[in-house]
Amino acid sequence: MNEQFNENARRSRLAMFHIDGPLLLGLLALMGFGLTILYSASGQNTAMMEAQLVRLGVALAVMTAIAQVKPQTLKRWSLPLFLAGLALLVAVLLVGHVGKGAQRWLDLGFMKFQPSEVMKLAVPMAVAWFISSHSLPPRLWHLLVGFMMCAIPTLLIAKQPDLGTSILIAAAGVFVLFMSGMSWRIIAFVAAVISAFLPVLWLFLMHDYQRQRVLTFLNPESDPLGSGYHIIQSKIAIGSGGLEGKGYLQGTQSQLEFLPERHTDFIFAVISEEIGLLGVLVLLSLYLFIIGRCMFIASQAQDNYSKLVAGSFTLTFFVYVFVNIGMVSGLLPVVGVPLPLISYGGTSMVTLLAAFGVIMSVGTHKRILAAP
Repeated sequence: MNEQFNENARRSRLAMFHIDGPLLLGLLALMGFGLTILYSASGQNTAMMEAQLVRLGVALAVMTAIAQVKPQTLKRWSLPLFLAGLALLVAVLLVGHVGKGAQRWLDLGFMKFQPSEVMKLAVPMAVAWFISSHSLPPRLWHLLVGFMMCAIPTLLIAKQPDLGTSILIAAAGVFVLFMSGMSWRIIAFVAAVISAFLPVLWLFLMHDYQRQRVLTFLNPESDPLGSGYHIIQSKIAIGSGGLEGKGYLQGTQSQLEFLPERHTDFIFAVISEEIGLLGVLVLLSLYLFIIGRCMFIASQAQDNYSKLVAGSFTLTFFVYVFVNIGMVSGLLPVVGVPLPLISYGGTSMVTLLAAFGVIMSVGTHKRILAAP
């Protein structure tokens, strides 16, 4: 009796703050798993761990704050956020800060801000705002406008250049169109157009280092000490882990620093080497639980905008996981996508948890619908 009372009280407190309990539990479990792996991948760097904890705290605060905002309010702010993001992307190309050969940031004096992170939220929200404002399934010209809303920021971000982020943003917007009821005939036509556009992308839009990444993906052994080094070492680490791994803090590729970027993009290789296939299955189970819970929330949404936004954010999270594991395993080209909520980093983590805040808002703000 007392246990049931305590459980009901806990749920009531979470509901008061518009927090979805199962989703929060899954996210916290994933973060705890990530911190454990990061301690090993960083070479037991306590300063890095402290910085990651601070970023997690900030990201959770942002998620909680956004969860308090009603979906109807988020819908009203979708277009202004999108337009502001476009203006910032143009500003990046004109006066942006250049670092490591890329022009992706605005220097605000006290910090450097990356506007493309805002567009990870703004693009699907704005496309959902536009599509849900008309009858579903959408007409052809509505889809064309939606595609343009995806294409413009995608091209601006690819110009920086930031291929990984541009792919994620394009996917987030296209997922909204797909879930709105787009016919398979149109999907096939779009796929054909994209396929025909690939030669133009290769010859005129991709930078030399991006083309080299694709060639390295096809044959990493052609330059084992140069462009192919990362992926070769990553595949060695993944393959050597076996079923149970070499042991926590005992990975030779990671601890002896053969594996580059082991605390960021290639942290999945550390997981595979040190805790093996069993550890990977635990990680994938956590991801599957979070994705399943978010899709359930999206399916229960009370309006088209909420359904499209929650579904798009969920599928984009899946793309994060799929692309990172695929590139680290040698199944996809390396495009610089971190493993969500596991890799070391700050901005992308805040953006991800902000998206989960939107999903929690959709799941916890229920309106009383009038009887028909």
